[in-house]
Formats: sequence, structure tokens, C-alpha cells
Amino acid sequence: MKKTLLTILILCFFSAPALLSGKPPAKQMYYEVKIYRLKDPAKAQVFDKYLKDAFIPAMHRAGIATIGVFKPVEADTAYGKMIYVFIPYKTADQYFKIVSVLENDPVYQQAGKEFLDAPYDDPPFTRYESVFLKAFALMPQFRVPSYSTPKSERIYELRSYESATEMKAAKKIQMFNDGGEMAIFEKVGSNAVFYGQVLLGSQKPRLMYMTTYADMKSHDDHWAAFRATEDWKVLSAKEEYKNTVSKAKPYLLHPTDYSDF
Repeated sequence: MKKTLLTILILCFFSAPALLSGKPPAKQMYYEVKIYRLKDPAKAQVFDKYLKDAFIPAMHRAGIATIGVFKPVEADTAYGKMIYVFIPYKTADQYFKIVSVLENDPVYQQAGKEFLDAPYDDPPFTRYESVFLKAFALMPQFRVPSYSTPKSERIYELRSYESATEMKAAKKIQMFNDGGEMAIFEKVGSNAVFYGQVLLGSQKPRLMYMTTYADMKSHDDHWAAFRATEDWKVLSAKEEYKNTVSKAKPYLLHPTDYSDF
């Protein structure tokens, strides 16, 4: 399959460090996105204490150095009601073993007791969803953005794209990779944290990705630039990529003050 110039450029961008170091290209990572629905906004303090003092330190001890925690922006109707946790894994095996690791970590069990062993009639959340993803080929590892703005101003946009069929979902993933959609995000400066295909979770088939911005104005400006590029106009007009997304769900989030990024 012939790749566009943009695709070649993004391949060079992500593979150059490996080539210069003499190392093989990075293997595709796996990601988990946990989405908690709070029973009561007042339970946010219980959540924050658990994540900050128990879960994140335990994941660090388990060899996972970077955990992202995010909450909906103030203008969202979900403000105070949802918490998103991003967890990167080097391998799928690491993901499947982490439950056992946490169960056998006495420091974690003690520090998280208030959350883990909450009263049955007063739990800190109603339900949570765990979405397990595999990184896209052209961005095999997540990236941590760097901003000088306060965390309370930064915008992390998590997007979920559902497709009508498996073939349409595969085409949308191809559009991001070989088609050059990821390259357009790079070109306009929308710093991506990850792109991933949902392997386990609800609303399949779908993909999820996250782009980041210094503040809301930067978010709006970057999206305007993205839509205005000739590259996007040409790509989005291609017949092969028509109707690849049946439902798009954007979530605007702020990182918590204790999030690793």
C-alpha cells in the first residue's frame, strides 16, 4: 500500500530515535482506561486519597512509572461525577497479572482500605468500566506532554470513535495510520498521549485516543487548525474512509494535581 508523504514523515518522527540509537522500533504497548462513575460528588475526596496514596504508589512499585488521572472540565455535566485513570502496560501479560500484584501488596491494601473495603451500602462509586487497548502501529508507545501552564488549566481530550462494523473500524484505524490522520495532528501541534484499538470493553468495535493542550484556547485553536488543513480536507473526502465512524464521543478533561502527567 502506497503511503502518503505525511505518513512517511510521522514514521520518521517516531522511528528516528530508535534508528539513531541502533535499537529496533518499539513494540506496541497496551493501555487500560478505567472510567469510574461516582455515586456522589462528595466521594471525590475518598477517590483522590485512594488514587494518590494507595493506587499510584502501588503501580509505581509494580514497575508502572506513569499513571494519568483526569476529571471532566467544569462546564461538563459530568463534572464531579466521573474519574478517568490511564494506565500503560509494556505487555498484555503485565496487564493480566496486575490484579494479583495488587492483591499481594500489603502496603497498598492498608493504604487503600477506606476505598477497597467501603461499606456495601455506601460505596464510593456506582460502577466502573475498564477499557483495554492496543497502541496503534505508528505510535507504539504513549508520550507524556510538557506544559508550563497549571494542571488546572490543561486540557486532555479523550475521544472514543465507534464504528458500525469490524471492517469500518479497521478502515478508521488505517485512516489514522497509513492514511495520515495522526500525521496531521503532529503537523498542527496537537500533542497526542496515545492512540489505541479497543480490545476489551464495551461499545465495540471502537478506538480511543487522547490529544492534549496547554489550555482551552489552545485546544480550540489547534482543532480549528486541524480542520482547516488541506491534508484533512483531502483525507476526509476519500471515499474509502466514508462512514468509518458511527458515533464520536469527545471528553474534555483536566489532569488532577497528583496525576503523573
